[in-house]
Amino acid sequence: MSFSHVIKLFIDPASGWAAIHARQYSVVGVLLKHTLIFALIPAVAGYFGTTHVGWQVAGGELVKLTEPSAANIAVLYYLAMIAGVGTVGWAIHWMGRTYGASQPIGQCFALASFTATPLFLIGVLQAYPVLWLNLVAGLPVLAFTTFIFFTGVPIMMEVPQERGFLFSSAMLAFGLVTLVSMLAVTALLWGTGFAPSFTS
Repeated sequence: MSFSHVIKLFIDPASGWAAIHARQYSVVGVLLKHTLIFALIPAVAGYFGTTHVGWQVAGGELVKLTEPSAANIAVLYYLAMIAGVGTVGWAIHWMGRTYGASQPIGQCFALASFTATPLFLIGVLQAYPVLWLNLVAGLPVLAFTTFIFFTGVPIMMEVPQERGFLFSSAMLAFGLVTLVSMLAVTALLWGTGFAPSFTS
């Protein structure tokens, strides 16, 4: 399992990435031992929060989703997170050639998946879907995620720090474009009959 690597990554990112790099993950290994496990956290928490806790808009009526609707969204959410990690991992591998970083694709997937770990873990707050709480807690975690990514690229991709910074910046821009694309797809799905169903 990858839990020891996660703990080390949080305590000392540089040595954590060195341990992950030495492990030489394969794509299947990353998925089975890390991504598929950690991506369950926000999906399950989101399902619970939207069906059992609910949320309010501007102090209005408590809103909840029906269980079938929430289950469908949770499954799509889970698959989207896995697809997002896979897309970023593939992009790291593809873009690595530009920066003289020819690493196995498994290492690139490991870099993408372990970078996303703080975001997966903070997803537990979706069990209590209050916007201000998720925002206040999420922003520092997003900053830490960015930090460990910038720390990990030179180690995982075996490039100098200066080139690693440029590589990381390019990948961060790609990640933001991917996120916006996923939001656009979500909006399209909502407009074609996949909108959530609320309890009365």
